[in-house]
Amino acid sequence: MKIEILTRNEHKELHNTIIAKIRDLIIVKNLEPGDKLPSERMLSEKFEVSRNNVREAIQKLEFYGILKSKPQSGTFVADIGPVAMKGMMNDILALEDPDFKSLVETRILLELKTVRLAAKRRTDDDLAKMEEALESYKEKVLNNEDAVQEDLLFHLAIAQACRNSTINRMMLIITPEIINNFEKYHVCDKDQGPKRIKEHQNIFNAIKEQDTQLAKQMMKDHFNELYKYCYNI
Repeated sequence: MKIEILTRNEHKELHNTIIAKIRDLIIVKNLEPGDKLPSERMLSEKFEVSRNNVREAIQKLEFYGILKSKPQSGTFVADIGPVAMKGMMNDILALEDPDFKSLVETRILLELKTVRLAAKRRTDDDLAKMEEALESYKEKVLNNEDAVQEDLLFHLAIAQACRNSTINRMMLIITPEIINNFEKYHVCDKDQGPKRIKEHQNIFNAIKEQDTQLAKQMMKDHFNELYKYCYNI
């Protein structure tokens, strides 16, 4: 069996096509809030695409609150009026991939809030996860190895500690894009390694001491060079 490998743009276009077909299905069938959609298998056969691609498109619509999946029950139309739903789905289809500047701005806005919440709400288990990620980052940096992923794992550990599922989910969504762009633009300068280690340690210490204002300031200091870089690409 031949496996077709799609480019990133082709993958996005396929998902958009499936989303548009789901939108049209909801309109044609006059499905109302609470009505059940056909199964993934039936949609896969109807749209002539893989079940995995149908599932990914449904998950995207779930994220935006348009559909709701219930274990062992199926996927249902969310409690949204037909006019609003059509407009939202059209907006989703019109979304463009974020540029690097947008990713950086979003990450900074999220993390300045996240770090304060983490300092306030963190548990001993959260601290252990942060420290583990921090030690992995230090090891890679001191060995002159690429530590981009370890860096972001440390920040994701902070996001988990903030106890806000929406912020945590948004961080998980933008993280792969950030990694791709870091590698593309060579943002992480190895010469700055020792400085970055100290910045991470300062953030960790502030969270450990539950000093919310200091934690926010340490995160601001950490993002200073990245913010400058963003506006000088």
